[in-house]
Amino acid sequence: MKKLMTATAVSALMCSAAFAEDIKLGVIFGFTGPIESLTGNMAAGAELAMREVTESGLLLDGSSVTSVRADSTCIDSAAATAAAERLVTSDKVNAIIGADCSGVTGAVLQNVARANGIVMVSPSATSPALSTAEDDGLFFRTAPSDAREGQVMTDILMEEGIKSVALTYTNNDYGKGLADAFISSFEAAGGEITVNISHEDGKADYSSEVGTLASAGGDILVVAGYLDQGGRGIIEGSLDTGAWDRFVLPGGMIGDNILTIGEGLNGSFGQIAGSDSPGTATYSEMAAAEGFDGTSPFTPESYDAAALVMLAMQAAGSSASADLKDHIFHVANAPGEKIYPGELAKGLQIIKDGGDIDYVGASAVELIGNGESAGSYRQLKVVDGKFETIRFR
Repeated sequence: MKKLMTATAVSALMCSAAFAEDIKLGVIFGFTGPIESLTGNMAAGAELAMREVTESGLLLDGSSVTSVRADSTCIDSAAATAAAERLVTSDKVNAIIGADCSGVTGAVLQNVARANGIVMVSPSATSPALSTAEDDGLFFRTAPSDAREGQVMTDILMEEGIKSVALTYTNNDYGKGLADAFISSFEAAGGEITVNISHEDGKADYSSEVGTLASAGGDILVVAGYLDQGGRGIIEGSLDTGAWDRFVLPGGMIGDNILTIGEGLNGSFGQIAGSDSPGTATYSEMAAAEGFDGTSPFTPESYDAAALVMLAMQAAGSSASADLKDHIFHVANAPGEKIYPGELAKGLQIIKDGGDIDYVGASAVELIGNGESAGSYRQLKVVDGKFETIRFR
């Protein structure tokens, strides 16, 4: 009897090993470009979830998950498309975490993901246009749309007693989408936009744009740009000339690197996707233990993007995008047992046993509409050279 049981156990082990896979997830972020100071932490967040799942041994009969990185550049759609093509055709990834910036995300979605039936979950593409993009049910995002950020930004300005602003935005899908959403909300609340101009990233001199913004006037300057390129250049030019001394900083401008501008940034304020849920604190501790900053923008959303893909694979019983895409909503939302960072093994086991989960994760994920996060925001102010959290909205 003992020999029979041993043989059965060996047979079961061999059967399990036969079905185990080396699953590959593409991580396509702007490792170069206008948000490169953020993307190292973002990738580390996604890969932390992958290691957690691999070490559990519970995904699809003991399958492992490997990250394959690619550079979106954030702003070059042709380069991002080529990088995504390599992920799919050469690296044979099962799904994509990313892209990051809205324009390249839309390009990858239309030119690569839809053409190859590959699921994409972006942690940071926020353009409202992505809410209505044709996606064949393949595209999701763990960051909220800028349609909501425009309203949040308006609420903050009105509470600050600011009724007149000048506005500049980076000339791409992200900047234009956020600017339009903000203008709509701000003017509906009785605010005045004195001037609304675009700026290009990568310029050495922004004196012309700063001059136009200064001549129009306003109580404060809203800079809907990127912290490592054009948005930073606008702020530095404004401070150098004394044109502006306070700025509104939307999501693309939030990150420790912008603080190196110095004391001239004190008093400026803004908002970034963020939550004060229990999972956020847990995730920050996990990230610190792994040697990266879990409070950096969009790193909680990156962990959650990868986690949702893998939990959906477990629910589908398959690592194929064609199968898992129909399960992402189910694992992300109620009903089911709430799952937080560090509990991915628990979630995988519940699904394996036939139960339901409600993945809350690091950013309090709740998917709505066409697969995007309902989202919450962290209101920030620069005080003594550091970002201080004012409240969550």
